[in-house]
Amino acid sequence: MANEMFTHYDKPRIAMLCEKAGLMQRALEHYENIDDLKRVLSRTEMIQPEFIVKFFGLQPAETGIEMLHHLLRTNMRQNLQVVVQVAREYSEQLTPAKLIEMFETYNSWEGLFYYLGAVLLKTEDPAVHFKYIQAAAKVNNLQEVERVTREDNFYDAEQVRDFLKEARLPDQRPLINVCDRFDMVEDLTHFLYTNNMSKYIELYVQKVNPMKAPQVAGALLDADCSEDFVRALILSVRAMAPAEQLVEEVEKRNRLKLLQPWLEQRQNEGVQEAAVHNALMKIYIDMNNRPEEYLMSNMYYDSKVVGAYCEKRDPHLAFIAYKRGHCDAELVDVTNRHGLFKQQARYLVERQDLDLWATVLTEENEHRRQCIDAVVQNALPETKNPDVVSTTVKAFMTADLPNELIELLEKIVLQNSEFSDNHNLQNLLILTAIKADTTRVMDYINRLNNYDMPDIANIAVGSGLYEEALVIFKKANLPREAAKVLIDYIKSIERATKFAERVDQEEVWVMLGKAQLAEMMVKECIVSFIKAHDASEYQNVIHAADQVGCYPELVKYLTMCRKKVKEAYLDTSLIFALAKSEAFAQLEEFISAPNVGRIQDVAERCYGEGMYEAAKILFNSISNFARLATCLMHLGKHQEAVDAARKANSARTWKEVNASCVKHKEFRLAQICALHIIVNPDELEELISSYEKYGHFDEVISVMEAGLGLERAHMGIFTELGILYSKYKESKLMEHIKLFWSRLNIRKMLKACESNAQWEELTFLYLHYDEFDNAILSMIAHPIEAWEPTKFKDTLTKVTNTEIFYKAIDFYLQQQPMLLTDLLSVIAQRVDHVRVVAQLRKAGHLPLVKSYLLQTQPLNIKEVNDALYELYVKDEDHEALAAGVVEFTNFDSLEMAQLCKNHGLLQFRRIGAMLYRISKKWAESIALSKQDKVWDEAISTAAESGSQSLAEDLLTFFVSEKLNACFSACLYTCYPLLRNDVVLELAWRNGLNDFAMPFFVQTMREMTVKVDTLIEKERKKEEALAEEKKKAEEALASGYSDVGYAAADPNGMVVYGANMGGMGYGYGY
Repeated sequence: MANEMFTHYDKPRIAMLCEKAGLMQRALEHYENIDDLKRVLSRTEMIQPEFIVKFFGLQPAETGIEMLHHLLRTNMRQNLQVVVQVAREYSEQLTPAKLIEMFETYNSWEGLFYYLGAVLLKTEDPAVHFKYIQAAAKVNNLQEVERVTREDNFYDAEQVRDFLKEARLPDQRPLINVCDRFDMVEDLTHFLYTNNMSKYIELYVQKVNPMKAPQVAGALLDADCSEDFVRALILSVRAMAPAEQLVEEVEKRNRLKLLQPWLEQRQNEGVQEAAVHNALMKIYIDMNNRPEEYLMSNMYYDSKVVGAYCEKRDPHLAFIAYKRGHCDAELVDVTNRHGLFKQQARYLVERQDLDLWATVLTEENEHRRQCIDAVVQNALPETKNPDVVSTTVKAFMTADLPNELIELLEKIVLQNSEFSDNHNLQNLLILTAIKADTTRVMDYINRLNNYDMPDIANIAVGSGLYEEALVIFKKANLPREAAKVLIDYIKSIERATKFAERVDQEEVWVMLGKAQLAEMMVKECIVSFIKAHDASEYQNVIHAADQVGCYPELVKYLTMCRKKVKEAYLDTSLIFALAKSEAFAQLEEFISAPNVGRIQDVAERCYGEGMYEAAKILFNSISNFARLATCLMHLGKHQEAVDAARKANSARTWKEVNASCVKHKEFRLAQICALHIIVNPDELEELISSYEKYGHFDEVISVMEAGLGLERAHMGIFTELGILYSKYKESKLMEHIKLFWSRLNIRKMLKACESNAQWEELTFLYLHYDEFDNAILSMIAHPIEAWEPTKFKDTLTKVTNTEIFYKAIDFYLQQQPMLLTDLLSVIAQRVDHVRVVAQLRKAGHLPLVKSYLLQTQPLNIKEVNDALYELYVKDEDHEALAAGVVEFTNFDSLEMAQLCKNHGLLQFRRIGAMLYRISKKWAESIALSKQDKVWDEAISTAAESGSQSLAEDLLTFFVSEKLNACFSACLYTCYPLLRNDVVLELAWRNGLNDFAMPFFVQTMREMTVKVDTLIEKERKKEEALAEEKKKAEEALASGYSDVGYAAADPNGMVVYGANMGGMGYGYGY
């Protein structure tokens, strides 16, 4: 059993015997009933724990749980360890929920603790983690409870908190861990305080998490804890507690004063946190402890917070706080509500904030009138700072209060006050008049002198007061600005021209010239710029002159500009102007002298505009022979163009000159150019196209033939010449290909030959390109032009696509059937013979390939044999057929037998009978032999068949046909198959006893032997029974009452049947 050698035995009985023998492990292995398993498991002291653990792994989950219950129920102390081991090992199969329920059923907290301790890290189930904490607490393992509550992330915080509060453990650190991690500080504080555990509150705040001190303090105050305790607790934390949260928590409960020592301590330590100083300010205000002094001296409190706190206590203190922090909106609001308009006005004037002024002076402000009165009557008269006055005036202007502002400024400026000569105020007065009352502006600008004339003039321009601005600029002696007003705003070129002539300043002429240029008065602007000796606008002048075409005037202007400016663009434009003026002599003189003009660009421009003569001069001056050649070409000077192209030696130039020569039928010059082009493969096709476009085919062929001898002749030349031959001179194509096939781009040449139906050449190229498949296909498709027997066979052996073999067979069947055998001998090693035979059979030409079939027959392929045997039948070659069907047996014998059956020659019909016999078609074989009177074969077939009916039918046939000798022979050969009575009846009825006598003699002999054998067997059986009966009687006489013990051999057993002799009694008598 240990080696599992036996499997087919009575397992329950063996299990019972093992249990009685104390082999509990074996009993467990054989019992299947759960009650038996429970009974055996109760004897755990006799079973190895390792075996029990392994045994549970083989049980279903429900059975395992039930047996674990049984172990705990019978002897929990003894079985707990093994139960824990099983639970650990198969926790996933048995499920933690059922195992936890099991341990709780028997109140086994220790078992639950050890089980969950092993699976805790494998699960994220909150219930499992809670049960582990609960079990650890029940077994008083507080250290583990503290660790899990501190490190675990998967338990339900509220559930664990409630449990720990109910458990009232001697150490509250687990509860502190839970409440701290999951932000339940108020609940923790209330629990510890109500249960007189103040030391844990101090431990938590001082050691665990000082940042939670505000929440702890708030909770203690809510619980009516002593302020002294709370104050001492906060002081013990010192700077570790967050000030803002602490102040907020205490202030919500109106106990801010108790923080005074802690806050002063923080202030003395140099803390600048706003929350600390805000709280101190609030305390000092409530205590009336010199609040104004503290509000003005303390630099760290939040003015908005403290100011809002002061509003309900003392608005003046709120004003001080807001002023210190520049809290504009809050300050305006508090002064409006409490009628502190003088303070508001002074603050507004001193603040000098236009945005703030805008909020106060808006129409929506119902207190605007009181504020304006306070500013005019109190704030402004008190100030001596003109900037303050200026800002205030700007604010009034922004608020659109011009009437009040003008009256104020006239009183200050025009009535001999200390600000009468203040240029800022004069500026403001004029500006206000410009904005509010333009009729006063001219009077002010004439009466006042200490104002910023340029700025005021510009503002006047912006307000549309152009004449006033012109007067100011003239008064300030600023002719340039005055001219600008005339030109840009008054828009009088005529007045501007007169003004320029009167002042005669270059900058004024420049401005006038620009204005004239903008109006496209090109000739007039050129005169102005020449008078100003100004070259700054030469680019715009050039552009304008190009548009209107006044190039002679432009030449004068640019000549003046060259004295001041050395720019390539200037010289370039001057060169072009000379070219446009057709001053070729002056042009040649200028370009021969030193200059920085871009002659190339000008030449290109001239060329583009068809000024070829000027372009020729320019290109020649810079030795740009490529473009020179192009110009000469346009001028009809082709010989000179070729000479220039030779100097340029540029492919592009050669192409352009060549194209022109071809167009004008200058073929000699064109060929000179072309020979320089064709050495560049990229230009070759375009060159050929240029000839073909005009139908000059012979000329382009001549060019390509001349190119063959060039030193730089490349593959493209040979290829393109071949393509040209293919298109236009097919007679030269084959010779060219044979000579130069190694230098051709064969792929391109193939395409050309295919397009022009030159199949012989195409096949030649395929062969030399090692594309044997395509070569064969080409010869098949075009046999008249491309097929040659030897070349075809040699190429066919090199193809890679085997489908081509079968196409070649079809091709030979159609074109050269007498050479098919020769072809097959070449490809015999690579074709599928079955497919070849099917192909030839379908075509009806199997006789053509008889030699191929004979060559292939040693492979013993069914289709080959069938085809060859059919040919033998048709050729009446019975000897070959007879030898073949014996040697090569892989063929359809029934079909061949059917074919031979109806043949006119006896030899074939005998072969048919033989094939029927080989196929075990005995009746057909015998019938065919009987038909041809081949009696010996019929008799041997009947004997070989082993069929009694066939043998008797043949015997009957011989009797009916009076074939007595055959009758006797059949009796001899078919002896085992024939029945005695049938033979006897036939012999008696037909007088053939003499012929049948040998059969009868043999039959009598066999019957005699059989009878003797039976008699001998019966005798031996009776002797054996007598011996057994004797032994039974001897045993009975010796005193045994049970016949079953009569045998001397203890391992023997005698059984008496119903029809056997011997004693009739035994166990069941």
